[in-house]
Amino acid sequence: MKALILAGGKGKRLGSDITHIPKVMREALGKPLLGYVLEYTDFIPEKDKVILVGYEKERVMNAFPEYPFAVQEEQKGTGHAVMCAAQHFDGYDGTLLIINGDMPLLKKESVLALKKQHEDAGADCTILTFVAKGEIPPFGHIIRTVSGSVAGIVEHKDASEAQKLIPELNGGIYMFDSKKLFSVLSRITPSPVTGEYYLTDVPKLMIAEGYKVEAFILPDETELAGVNTEEDLKEVERILKKEQM
Repeated sequence: MKALILAGGKGKRLGSDITHIPKVMREALGKPLLGYVLEYTDFIPEKDKVILVGYEKERVMNAFPEYPFAVQEEQKGTGHAVMCAAQHFDGYDGTLLIINGDMPLLKKESVLALKKQHEDAGADCTILTFVAKGEIPPFGHIIRTVSGSVAGIVEHKDASEAQKLIPELNGGIYMFDSKKLFSVLSRITPSPVTGEYYLTDVPKLMIAEGYKVEAFILPDETELAGVNTEEDLKEVERILKKEQM
């Protein structure tokens, strides 16, 4: 098994224009956010975890020199980010975990549970999802068929009013059959709104090819908390501190 960790974000709302610190290098309880992700994926060897960098890439590369890196020079979406790392997985025929580098609260047990479901189901793609309790945040909505199988992901901004009421949401973490992912990835097209390439377009294309797409519902959505603002960072630190008590 290999992993691609997306760590190219700027973190503008975290004041990166002033600090020049990329989002994943902001610290929670004295450790970079990326450090937590590398820790709970420690069942994957360092040489098999590729870190995708972009904004202030040298800061990340200097902090974690033992890992291989891919570079996304322009921010053109999550699909484009994966394209930028494709060469690292040439010839690889196995499972690829794709995960964000700013999720310090996810637990190793949850990632292993995702892995187990992916393998037990013989899936080609498994999306980690969660069911929102209360107000539904503007994340991608998981579309299912009448029989309950996954039909795709619709981004909130593209969703109909009915789809916006779907509480099962994309957690932004995936496991793919690597070869099948890259065979489909080249066919995604840029969003007419943003011009970006979205990884969320891949599951629907895989289903159209007859590939098996599953969803693993994470029971505790708190684990998926990312860090986009100073308030988010404070809340993450509060939770981490509580867990260490």
